[in-house]
Amino acid sequence: MDNYNIEFWEALDNLVSNSEIVIDRPKGTAHPNFPDLVYRVDYGYLKNSSSMDGEGIDVWVGIGEKKVDAVMCIVDLLKRDSEIKILIGCTEDEKAIVYETHNEKEFMKGILIRR
Repeated sequence: MDNYNIEFWEALDNLVSNSEIVIDRPKGTAHPNFPDLVYRVDYGYLKNSSSMDGEGIDVWVGIGEKKVDAVMCIVDLLKRDSEIKILIGCTEDEKAIVYETHNEKEFMKGILIRR
């Protein structure tokens, strides 16, 4: 199984390196539908990609070296869906912020999987 784990991370590396990262919710801005949610890490998506919600694959982009270092697996009970969020260049503090962001509400829960 270790080989599959390596191939999973390599596939994400390939996807990210061959995609344009669009930051549509920069650090310090509010969520368009939930103004009390202010992003503490840059948030965006991979252009020309597709996720469960029909939009681009979501990414959190930190201040570190721009490499895939973790994923968040999310269950959203309001939307009744699930998806992953790719973390790119996130420090340990930023990973903690992303984890907290996806777990602070009762309707959304997530797990962080480090590379």
